[in-house]
Amino acid sequence: MAKMVQAPVPAALDRTDRALVRLLVEDGRTPNASLARAVGIAESTCLVRVRSLRERGVIQGIHARIDPAAVGRPVQAMIAVRFGGHRRSHFETFSEEVPRLPGVLGAYHVSGAVDYLVHVAAESADALRDFVLDHLTNRPGVLHAETSLIFDALRGEGSLTDLADG
Repeated sequence: MAKMVQAPVPAALDRTDRALVRLLVEDGRTPNASLARAVGIAESTCLVRVRSLRERGVIQGIHARIDPAAVGRPVQAMIAVRFGGHRRSHFETFSEEVPRLPGVLGAYHVSGAVDYLVHVAAESADALRDFVLDHLTNRPGVLHAETSLIFDALRGEGSLTDLADG
């Protein structure tokens, strides 16, 4: 029997929650006192609201953005992975293991001609080739992997701050 997946019910955000989200997207290290002052609420209220945003899954984490080249991984690529057949076990194993591999910046299960896009950063072209051969093409179910080098990565300006305003 197929497993039914229900979409999560979006958490309702009031104006204060949206303002807090916008401020945290701009700078996730903003101290609680500064957040409270910026939105005009007590520090204790702000702490409770931010905790609630985390618990409801609105805020899923605060992350440092690292330049891969600065840490010795200047070669970035997007690898399109296509499965032959669609066995659930192959997809589940892939989605559990691949994001944990060294150099994987993101893995996206997508629709269309390919099944996954894997964003990686490697030390060299040789290391990238070895990554693809050692960690992707030899996996059960993987039929094809096509590597596209990334020459320039542009970060979107829209992020989710504009969504938090709505």
